[in-house]
Amino acid sequence: MKAEADLEPVRQRLARDQERIADGTVADPRQLESLIAEVDHLQKRISDLEDSELEIMEKLETATARANELTGKADQSRAEVKRLTGERDAKVTAINSEAAERKTERSTLQPDLPADLITLYERIRGGHGGVGAAELRNRRCTGCQLEINAAELREFAAAPADEVLRCEECSRILVRTEHSGL
Repeated sequence: MKAEADLEPVRQRLARDQERIADGTVADPRQLESLIAEVDHLQKRISDLEDSELEIMEKLETATARANELTGKADQSRAEVKRLTGERDAKVTAINSEAAERKTERSTLQPDLPADLITLYERIRGGHGGVGAAELRNRRCTGCQLEINAAELREFAAAPADEVLRCEECSRILVRTEHSGL
C-alpha cells in the first residue's frame, strides 16, 4: 500500500533522530533544537500518514464488502437468468410441440373443408399476422377484441350453422361456440 510505503521511511528517520537526541552526540544547542523540531514534525507526519492509512483501510473494507455484496447479487442474477432461460426453453418446446400437433391436426382436417374456404382463410391469415379465424366469444371477436353490434349478432344467430361468418372490423372468419353469446 502506498501509505505504508510512505510511512516506513518517516518512521526510520524519526527513530534515527530520536537516537541522536538521546545519545547526546548533538552538542550544538541550535542543531539540537532543530532536531527536536524535526522530531515533532516527523511525529505529526507519521500521525497524518497513519490517519490516511486508517481511512484508506476503512474505504477498502467498505469497498470489499460492497464488492462481495454485488458479487452475491450477480451470482443470484445469473442463477435466476439460468432458471428463467430453462423455463423459457421448456415453454418454447411445449409451444413448438403443440404447434406441430395442430399442424398435423390441420392437415388431417383440411381435405374435408371446401377449397374456397381454405383459400379465403389463407388470404385473411396472410394479412393478419398468421391468424385468419377468431372465436366469437361473449359477443366479441377474439381477433380484434371488438364487440359485435346487436344487429350483426341477430344476423349471426339467424345464420345457418355452415355459413361462414366474418368480423366487420378485422375481416377474420368468426368461429361460433357455446360461448359466442348468440
